Formats: sequence, C-alpha cells, structure tokens
Amino acid sequence: DTITVRMSDRTEFTAELVGQDDRTDVALLKIEASNLPHVKIGKSSEVRVGEWVLAIGSPFGLEHTATHGIVSAIGRNLPNENYVPFIQTDAPVNPGNSGGPLFNAKGEVIGINSQIYTRSGGYMGLSFAIPIDVAMNVVEQLRSTGKVTRGYLGVYLQPVTADLARSFGLDKPRGALVAQVQPDEPADKAGIKPGDIILEFDGHVIEQFHQLPLLVGQTPVGKTVQIKVLRDGKEQTLTASIGQLDDVVATTEKISTLGLTLKPLTDRQKAELNVSYGLLVEAVSEGVAARAGVRPNDILLEVNNQPMTSKDDLRAAIRAADKTRPLAVRLLRNGQPMFLAIKLN
Repeated sequence: DTITVRMSDRTEFTAELVGQDDRTDVALLKIEASNLPHVKIGKSSEVRVGEWVLAIGSPFGLEHTATHGIVSAIGRNLPNENYVPFIQTDAPVNPGNSGGPLFNAKGEVIGINSQIYTRSGGYMGLSFAIPIDVAMNVVEQLRSTGKVTRGYLGVYLQPVTADLARSFGLDKPRGALVAQVQPDEPADKAGIKPGDIILEFDGHVIEQFHQLPLLVGQTPVGKTVQIKVLRDGKEQTLTASIGQLDDVVATTEKISTLGLTLKPLTDRQKAELNVSYGLLVEAVSEGVAARAGVRPNDILLEVNNQPMTSKDDLRAAIRAADKTRPLAVRLLRNGQPMFLAIKLN
C-alpha cells in the first residue's frame, strides 16, 4: 500500500511508514522534503481543567475545520485503553477529526484528537485526545527502534469501590485491587497475591486503579521497583523487576478484552443445534466483541476458519491471527448462521 501525505497547500508527498503503535494508535511517517511548516509542541503535563483548546481536523471530509472548547478532564481512562491517560474536552469533534491536533491558547499542540463518546454517531460533548507527551514518547521510540517497548507486571486489576474499601480496611476507595496474578511473571515473582491492594508503585501513589497500567508501561524493562501493597490490613513493600509487554502478552490481553463469557456446548445443545462444536456466549461486557455486534446466546462456531471447541481454541486462533486484520467470526444466532468481523486493535 502507498501512503500519501497532503499538505495544507495541497502539495502531496509519498510517505514511508517508520513504525506504528497500535496501543496508542500513533504512527511515524517519513517524507523527503525541506522547509516545511511545522507546529510547536507543548507539554500536556501542564494542561489544566478549564483552559481553552482548539481542535483542527476534517470532520466528514470537510478539510481544515477548526472548533473550540475547554478541557473537561485530564488523565481520563477509557475501556480497553490502559496505556493512554486521555485529555477530555468539549470541543466539537466528529468522524474525520481523528489524528488532528489539539492546540492550547498559546498555539502549542497539547494532544492528538483520537475519539469521541457518542450514541448517535456524532458529537455529544465528549471528545478525547492523546496527550502529546505520550505521543512524543511513542514517536521517539519508533524513530530509534521502529517499535514501542512497555513494561509489564503480570496482574489483572479492578477498582476499589467504597464497599471493597471498607472490606479491606481502607479509609477511602484508593489503590488498585489485584484480581489475578499471572504465574511466573514479575508480580508473581515479587510475591504479589490476589487480594493485595497496590497503594504505591515506584514512588507514585495510586489513587485510581487505571493509573497503574500506564505507570508500569512507562517503566523501563528490567528496572527494579518498590511496590507498596495492603495485605490483611497491613502495608508492606515488595520488590519487582519489570518485564516486557511482548506480543504474547498483548495477545492474552486482547483475549481478555474481547469481553466474552464463554462455555463449550453440551452434547444435548450440539444435537439440538445440529452442530458438532461451538462455544456458547453466556455474557457480553464492554469490549471489541460487543462493538462488533456479538450478543448473549450467540454460538461461536469458527474464528478465521478454525473450529471452536474450547476457549483454548479461541486463544490459539487469536495468537495465530494477522493482527492488522479483523477476526472473521462465524456464529449461529437464533439458529441462523452469520459472520461478524472483530477488530482486535
């Protein structure tokens, strides 16, 4: 495929893809040119709630459209976006704005417009931008190595609710509750256990659970860090050596973010449906499968032409899949066969 970059004066250049990072949806392109106009990069770490911002993009193909608003929130966490603390604004953003700059009042780029929350397909007052500090960190890694390396701890987390805080003896909801620990991964080797509440990571106080994946991801691989946890009502400090979030781990994470509760069909169900294999969808939570249209009581028959006899078959199919292409899922719904495409990225 050919990538073409078109400037504001409609001059076009053929671009080379230096690298891309699916977790932040940021890519680095290279073009052969000189004396190009450029923007001034600001610091998203200095962004404050309430300041004015300007978004520029091409909503619905309408080029060079500028809209304005204010910063509504910073450090916003979105479902399945663990590595980006989004800047939330009320600047009108619509399909086609994605990838456009978000400026502050000084004319500095503080973010890259990324997505919106909508029930209608259009703007509803909730727009989200990737902080420019995060984007530039990705760019520097892509420029130097062609890929992005992130730290990895090996835990599944959940928020600490008010009721859970009382159960664990906390004065208020804070920290990140460890729901599961991956065997033989850094957290397991450090002695972290399910039920621990992580209060501090490498000197950073954890107020909200979604802070932790970002902090871990930004930690250099191999670094030794101190982790303060609450266990049985007492605080203790553990030491962990940060691992690397590699492709295998990423695939495992994507399986969990499908948001499906599955179980194999019984012999009776197979006979009633006249199939020899399949996985029953018992529940669908927020995730890529829900966005693709998977519903409770659907029967997953095949993924990328691979029969689904167990959840291990699903994991294997995802590991073997071309991550740049959606999964082709064949299923039964109310006895009728159909296909859906599930985008992992």
